[in-house]
Amino acid sequence: MNRQRERAALDGLLGDLRSGRGRALVLRGEAGVGKSALLQHVVEAAADMRVVRAAGVESEMELAFAGLHLLCAPLLDRLEALPGPQRDALGVAFGLRKGDAPDRFLVGLAVLTLLSETAEERALLCVVDDAQWLDQSSAQVLTFVARRLFAEPVGLIFAAREPGEQFRGLADLEVRGLPKQDAHTLLRSVVRFPLDERVRDRILDETNGNPLALLELPRGLSPTQLAGGFGLVEAQAVPTRIEEGFRRRLEALPAETRSLMLVAAAEPTVDPALIWRAAGRLGIPASAAGAAQANGLLEPGTRVRFRHPLVRSAVYSAASPSERRAAHHALAEATDRDRDPDRRAWHLASATSGPDDEVAAELERSAERAQARGGMAAAAAFMQRAAELTGESRSRSERALAAAQANVWAGAFDMAAELLAMAAAGPLDELQQVRVELIRGQIAFASNLGGDAPALLAGAAKRLEPLDADLARQTYLEAWYAALFAGQFAGADALYEVSQAARSAPPPTGRPRPSDLLLDGLSALITEGSAQAAPLLRRSARSFAEDDIPMAERLRWSPVAVVAAARVWDEECWYAIQTREIQSCRESGLLGTLVIWVQSMAVFSAWRGDFAEAASLVAEGEAIAAATGTRHAPTGAVMLAGFRGVEAEAVPMIEAVIADARAANQGVGVQFPQWVAAILYNGLGHYEKALAEAQAAQEAPLHISMWALPDLIEAAHRTGQTVLAADALGRLAEATGIGQTDWGQGIYARSRALLSEGEDAERWYREAVNRLGRTGFRPELGRAHLLYGEWLRHEGRRADARTQLRTAHDIFTAIGMQAFAGRARRELLATGESVRRRTAVTRDQLTPQESQIAGLARAGLSNPEIAAQLFLSPRTVEYHLSKVFAKLDITSRRQLPQALTGNGGKRPMT
Repeated sequence: MNRQRERAALDGLLGDLRSGRGRALVLRGEAGVGKSALLQHVVEAAADMRVVRAAGVESEMELAFAGLHLLCAPLLDRLEALPGPQRDALGVAFGLRKGDAPDRFLVGLAVLTLLSETAEERALLCVVDDAQWLDQSSAQVLTFVARRLFAEPVGLIFAAREPGEQFRGLADLEVRGLPKQDAHTLLRSVVRFPLDERVRDRILDETNGNPLALLELPRGLSPTQLAGGFGLVEAQAVPTRIEEGFRRRLEALPAETRSLMLVAAAEPTVDPALIWRAAGRLGIPASAAGAAQANGLLEPGTRVRFRHPLVRSAVYSAASPSERRAAHHALAEATDRDRDPDRRAWHLASATSGPDDEVAAELERSAERAQARGGMAAAAAFMQRAAELTGESRSRSERALAAAQANVWAGAFDMAAELLAMAAAGPLDELQQVRVELIRGQIAFASNLGGDAPALLAGAAKRLEPLDADLARQTYLEAWYAALFAGQFAGADALYEVSQAARSAPPPTGRPRPSDLLLDGLSALITEGSAQAAPLLRRSARSFAEDDIPMAERLRWSPVAVVAAARVWDEECWYAIQTREIQSCRESGLLGTLVIWVQSMAVFSAWRGDFAEAASLVAEGEAIAAATGTRHAPTGAVMLAGFRGVEAEAVPMIEAVIADARAANQGVGVQFPQWVAAILYNGLGHYEKALAEAQAAQEAPLHISMWALPDLIEAAHRTGQTVLAADALGRLAEATGIGQTDWGQGIYARSRALLSEGEDAERWYREAVNRLGRTGFRPELGRAHLLYGEWLRHEGRRADARTQLRTAHDIFTAIGMQAFAGRARRELLATGESVRRRTAVTRDQLTPQESQIAGLARAGLSNPEIAAQLFLSPRTVEYHLSKVFAKLDITSRRQLPQALTGNGGKRPMT
């Protein structure tokens, strides 16, 4: 059976590797359809390459990085040559070093570098069979690497029955059953007597061309059973039938052979010494493998390797529970306690039929080690099994709580909820009861950021007050942030109620932490107003921007600190917090968190009129999301589209984001695009629509509603709703008075001028221009010039109006704000000035990623340093720089400063 389509795809991947281009491919199809045979074909065809192989194993799915370690083990002689942070992360993940838990994406970068460096000598092919059984940590790292392959001759081929979510977006190839004629030929090769035509067609139809089913189904059935179709069982699916065929063949083997195969099935390591040590403890002789090899169930050789993964599952499922426990017990005794304590603990757990506090304690220690290595999913699995094996009810409840918390951190919210039920079934002291409530609130917030979380978290915080005052305060801050996100969907008074409860909570037990200042400032803002809150908010925001705060606390609370900085109109502090966290996430490899900060910085850059940098950040965020499988609201892209002002581009995006946020009950997710829509429609001169969107964005009483006030004032003024505009101006006066910054005061002066007359109006317009000119928010400055020019024109001062309108038009055109540029152009025409229609022109042709790499290279970073910052391989950076040089018509890095200055290149983020 030639499998031309599949072989051509695999040969094409090998051709790309030989040309220096990396690629990944997922082979997917049901068990027995021929994926393993295709992998063997590609391995044989890659004789000129280095090949490393691994396979996922169902019983190892809870062991963090097990599959990755198996794949990378032959390459670890290069570990010491990796950059320090990558070397340490991979060493800790594999248990070769001690250290803090590494982020899985830093481990991914280390593996990418390791594979890329190995491929410097000759192309490298990595083959992973049964990828559906990879442990979660390995799957995440390998798919991260697969999405970053580009300019390095590294190939990654996965074979899976049904790939998991991590594999979504990778190129895939479905391996289907054989065509009917080929299937018929294969069936004839194993059934050499004539079959009734109807029986033959039934076999062909029900096996659906599955080669292994066609080979295995006839085994063990007599000619009579086959000829009459009596041996076929209609209700079974193909893989089940294949396993049943294997079981029939197992029954004919000697007992000692079946015992040996069970030991091998229970321990999927490639270490034959371990299997034979365990077999020896069961009294199994070395000759036991012979019968299985002769029967075609084991491959010949010293290793106990199954012919097909379904043989393993057939062996394990055919054994009785007592036989399985005996095999696992022998393996636990044969496993070195010091070298591999976690594997030993897992075998001990599998060998235990009832409660065993000693084994549970071993599992708890394994959970701690797994968490230290960054294997949170493995830690959760160890703790869950520890809880199940704990006899004493109070200890079982405590371990179930710990397992639930670990599952929340691992993102397994359904399992966390089940473990909370287990914990609640036992006796709980008051603190444990509150922790159940707290974890329920964390599940509600982490799973959908919706409206249930604030009340759950606030309730837990209240109950924690007499038990653990510091934990109570942290829980109140979680509840506050959850209420902010849920907005209208948490209830009209949710933020006030949380803030009021937090204000009456006990003070910190020691010196106030930055998070304590943050909680006090934000809760005071809601309950007592801006004047009381301002000093606390400024101090807490400045602390997160500048002070030496432990990284774990910064990662947890910096997003809330950004709200504080924005609320006091502190442009410098907002930028500093974001820059600090982006750098920290890059250095630590925290891509899941980095994507949030990249989006935040994209919003900030767009607001400051740096569309090139905003677009680059949006592209980076999308690349990170694709690499990590992270879902996120595209706030940067929405902001950029709204400020660009192309209605056909922006409106569908805004509507889609609002719909998604409404479905998830995320108030902020609705409010933000509504504010952007108000900006868009004010630029287009659609003031009725702008007013509606700006009013809708007032649903929550915080930073976004505050930002939307100037657009509400402008739209209300243009539509003649003076009372509404005046009321909004009063609220803006209070909102901007809290910070006394040029940003906030300039926005207020511009809005105050719009509702003023005569000399007062001109004085306020001049103040707005002066103040906003000292900030980095060029779009806001442009809008001040535009409104000033429009007012001057209506006052009959055409010459003065032209000066302001021309300045506004130039600012908007340079930035790329097409809607506002069009509005300024129409006003200029109304003054009698002829204006040539212009659009923002980017003189270079660099892609966002090329621009980003070029900027970092201009700043003096080496290729490895750029690669580490952007989570690429050095070879990929080199490839992109060659493209940059060609487009800019230069030949070296020394020419980049002048070339980028002359071609609109962007400076790197600092």
